[in-house]
Amino acid sequence: MNYSEVIKWIFRRLSIYQNIGKKSYKPGLERIKKFCSYLGNPQNFFTSIHIGGTNGKGSTSHMLSSIFQEEKFITGLFTSPHLIDFRERIRCNGILIEKNFIIDFIEKNYEFIEKEKISFFEMNTALAFQYFKEKKVNIAIIEVGLGGRLDSTNIIIPELSVITSVNLDHTDILGKSKYRIAYEKSGIIKNNIPILIGRKIEKNIKFFFLKKAFKKNAPVYFSKKNIYDVEYKIPFKTKYQYLNKNTVLNIVRILHIRKNIFISNYSIKKGLKNVIKNTNFRGRWQILKKKNPKIICDIAHNEEGIQMINLQIRKEIYKKLHIVLGFVKGKRIMNMLKYFPKKSCFYFCEPNIDRKYPINDLKIIIKDSLLYNDYCINYYKSTKKAFLYAKKKAGENDFILVCGSTFVVSEVLLL
Repeated sequence: MNYSEVIKWIFRRLSIYQNIGKKSYKPGLERIKKFCSYLGNPQNFFTSIHIGGTNGKGSTSHMLSSIFQEEKFITGLFTSPHLIDFRERIRCNGILIEKNFIIDFIEKNYEFIEKEKISFFEMNTALAFQYFKEKKVNIAIIEVGLGGRLDSTNIIIPELSVITSVNLDHTDILGKSKYRIAYEKSGIIKNNIPILIGRKIEKNIKFFFLKKAFKKNAPVYFSKKNIYDVEYKIPFKTKYQYLNKNTVLNIVRILHIRKNIFISNYSIKKGLKNVIKNTNFRGRWQILKKKNPKIICDIAHNEEGIQMINLQIRKEIYKKLHIVLGFVKGKRIMNMLKYFPKKSCFYFCEPNIDRKYPINDLKIIIKDSLLYNDYCINYYKSTKKAFLYAKKKAGENDFILVCGSTFVVSEVLLL
């Protein structure tokens, strides 16, 4: 098979959560353990850091990877989902996994994958572990896919576990309360392994994590703001990225104190400054066009994410705000819409996936809401049509924002 055929097989044969949702979700660690055992347990051949959380885990992972790269570590980075290319999920020193490696991996293991009914994410996780083993990485930054306790990545024994934030998302799988979601995320707390808890977490949830860690004799750290952190610059304007930067700096300090992993101040500064260049980081308040009109995209797709986006919108200077929005099923849409300025013009659309939130359903809930008459609203069956119409209607001093779903942003980036 060539690369195109392999990718088609992967997406056709292995159901992907991002596309079809809960139907593809296969909780439990039995299959990934069996698959990795079959491969020779590649996850045991490299040092790792495990990063989970509702929001911020991707940004934190990229920043941390960039810092290790500047320190000349052979650095593996495993994140999800991808925006354009499947290979974005697995990188070594910022470079995408080679197409030939994916082809060889599938050809060698497709019978096992078929027989054991390995899921898309389980295959992806095992592929990353095998790749990092063969690349002889010094450190691998492993982002949790969904939840934590039953996530495929949770078979690693990391140097440090991190929970960046806890909020309502994927409630159909993880639970409908923050406590239930916190329980799933606390599953990455392991015996005797330090755990870092992010700053933007409620006190009662922090206490819950503290009790979980105590039972496992896991040293607990809470992210704290340091007055000297201002000297570390990042190429982002958004407040939420400064929270993620703070988490990263706390990770670096803990690794030095607990694990004797030293990273120079020079590498920290350079790594944070060059995170986009070093890791090809995209989709977070990404400027597609600076003016005439300004166009920015962000993959924020839950209430906390949209709330943070709203804080940044307030800092922007524009005549009129045009928002291209699409969602997937299971989101509390009206709770997200309340954070946007009421005088904005909305261009609702359907992302091109099975999990899309249908336009006709959006029309009903928005029309029935008390806010309906306050909005300039347009509906489109495709992201492309919504985006092109927003560009057509926007004046040179206007601002176009694309968000609501990773898949809406992905489709705009492909235009």
